[in-house]
Amino acid sequence: MDARSFLLSLAVLLLCRFLRAQQQLMPGSCNFELGTCGYTSDPEYGSWSMNEEGHLITVDSAFLHDQKQAVLVSPVLDQQEWSCVRLVYQITGQGSLQLHLRPDRDNFDYRLWNANKSSDSWLIASVDLPNTTIPYRILLEGRPGSGFGNSVAIFEIHIVPGYCIECNFEEHHLCGYSNSWNPNVNWYVGGSVNREPDFNLPGNHTNNNQRGHHMYVDSVYAKHFQEVAKLTSPMTTEPMAGCLSFYYHRDQERGNIFSVFTRDQLGHYEELWTPEVYATAGWSLVGIDIKAPHPLERYRLPSIESLDIPECIPVSKDTRHGQWLRRRRLDGALNRVPVGFYQKVWKILQKVVFEVAFNSARGGYVAIDDISFSPEFCYTDTEPSFDPSMANCDFEDGLCLYYQERVESKVWSRVSVKPNAYRIGDHTTGTGCFLLANTRFTSRPGYMGRLHGPFLPGNHKYCLRFYYLLHGFKKADNALVLYIYDENNVAQEKVWSLADTSRAVWTKVEITYMKPMRSKLVFASICKNFWECGLVAIDDITVSLGDCRITTGSFSGQCDFESGVCGYIQEKKIDKADWLRVRGHTPTSYTGPRGDHTTGVGYFMYIEASLMRPGHKARLLTSDLRGSLSPQCLIFYYHMYGSGTGILSVLLHHGSTERDTLLWRRRGEQSVSWMRAMVDYHCDVRHQIIFEAIRGPSLRSDIAIDDIHFKSGPCEDPGDITPYSGFSEYFNEIEN
Repeated sequence: MDARSFLLSLAVLLLCRFLRAQQQLMPGSCNFELGTCGYTSDPEYGSWSMNEEGHLITVDSAFLHDQKQAVLVSPVLDQQEWSCVRLVYQITGQGSLQLHLRPDRDNFDYRLWNANKSSDSWLIASVDLPNTTIPYRILLEGRPGSGFGNSVAIFEIHIVPGYCIECNFEEHHLCGYSNSWNPNVNWYVGGSVNREPDFNLPGNHTNNNQRGHHMYVDSVYAKHFQEVAKLTSPMTTEPMAGCLSFYYHRDQERGNIFSVFTRDQLGHYEELWTPEVYATAGWSLVGIDIKAPHPLERYRLPSIESLDIPECIPVSKDTRHGQWLRRRRLDGALNRVPVGFYQKVWKILQKVVFEVAFNSARGGYVAIDDISFSPEFCYTDTEPSFDPSMANCDFEDGLCLYYQERVESKVWSRVSVKPNAYRIGDHTTGTGCFLLANTRFTSRPGYMGRLHGPFLPGNHKYCLRFYYLLHGFKKADNALVLYIYDENNVAQEKVWSLADTSRAVWTKVEITYMKPMRSKLVFASICKNFWECGLVAIDDITVSLGDCRITTGSFSGQCDFESGVCGYIQEKKIDKADWLRVRGHTPTSYTGPRGDHTTGVGYFMYIEASLMRPGHKARLLTSDLRGSLSPQCLIFYYHMYGSGTGILSVLLHHGSTERDTLLWRRRGEQSVSWMRAMVDYHCDVRHQIIFEAIRGPSLRSDIAIDDIHFKSGPCEDPGDITPYSGFSEYFNEIEN
């Protein structure tokens, strides 16, 4: 596509988009002047109250009584287009406000946005609502702090079509764009009602007349060298990848600057564009390709096709109607990925910054208008042609794209370990495969084994995660080292090495790196003296774009216990003990895990047998789950090691029955490893899932769980379906 054709097609797209944006507000919008527009307070919590004079709705700590929060629930919304919620709110004193999505027929709510800073004035928030074929509700959860004078108020809720980053600056809220205040140089709203200098700035571009508005900055009051004005978009609540376009008008002296940047959550800037000319004859259109700094990974929730509904209408799999939300180009083929609502995983959010710098009062001016965004890239050659997950491997089905240098020097072997009480299995499932060094050449005086990964493009920031296990090394030096190699097989950098001989537990490593050239990962294990060497293993290698420092924590439907218990409840009525949240190894020898499953050094839940009597129970309950018409898949990891280990059960409880339904059970010692369990179940009414542990006959009866995850079912992998009730007689067998 040539530049002329591109600009023409982009101009048509912009015109259509802004005509659409000027249509009436979408369902779910409310200014609370004549009522609540179908919004209601969830009866399980406190109530939101309309102001007597109208115009706003509030929740005040003085009227919550024993409740801690109030939840405002929208009517059912069936909006298949991508849309933007603009929320005008205020937090007085201490408190917080959160916006959730509640997909129809789904167990969980999904938090999209939260705020917890008080202010003396109204604030505006912009939250993207992804397109979907699944009806949903919006939830606004207000949590004023305890004590007098704390409240949360909402002035208006506007839902408009399009992306939150888009703006024509015709509304008083300016779409959430903000100016970084400078005493001398700032962005102003331009138009017939605003002050403007005497330069020949044309009328607003949106309506091509003087009655509209745009944003502009001029140098009239610049007093210092490099006086800077910044206009910043709201923080995206979805990763942005596509075409950012806008109109600009510029008349600056040479040496003055106009640039467009993105700024992520860590405060890192990336320059996207600077104009090639210092002066334009009129409004000029520009398109900028934005690449998502992280892959837009999703957890799929049920699509309409997977729901058990008597009557279903065909679903249009179209980028405009949300069942196909994004497109990727992999190996030259266009692939579409179906998604509904999702939980966000390792994503970097960002703002767009329009920055102008003047060197003097004669520096000139810059104006912008009609900012728009499309998920399709401006230029086809910009679309990513690789997926960093090509470097992922859990070794369940082979070495993936990893390889060793020469057959005669192979040190790494792909092995598996049967469930047993002596040797730890893989990290992925406890019964699968992993890579182990120094298995065949133990009689050699020394060795070096290198494992090479696939090449990845340069000029990208990568986040590498993997797990390692060390056993029997007297010295950790060079037991496991990670290098970055270039295309000539030359080591560019040693990015990581073992610091000490850690205990025998799978331990997580996270490394962020960036190289200007194509490069690959190389894992090396070096043994100089046989008598000092043991076994080193690696598993579950993942590579993604972005910085490892940005993590997600726990979201609805999943819990790793790193930041708390995620709303899980201890049963007090019939329990004789509690589940305990701990890190590290448990106090009793020959029972319990040496570390958690998530990182090896984090938290998990377990029962301490020494605090219980044989037969005593401890029950851990989820909060109420609403129920779903589609099957559900529960995935979790459990640890049952010890000669006196009792029983671990997963039960389903709902109010209409007195007896709990047994979904899954294991009895007795299973393995010294963390084992993965995958449990299919179906329940379309409000219910709870219970993890019940019963203490065995001896003190060596600790039972632990970690990394609980609910998702739409059925479970993709048959996984843990064999009813292990002990370990194989070949308990110490390693299988190649």
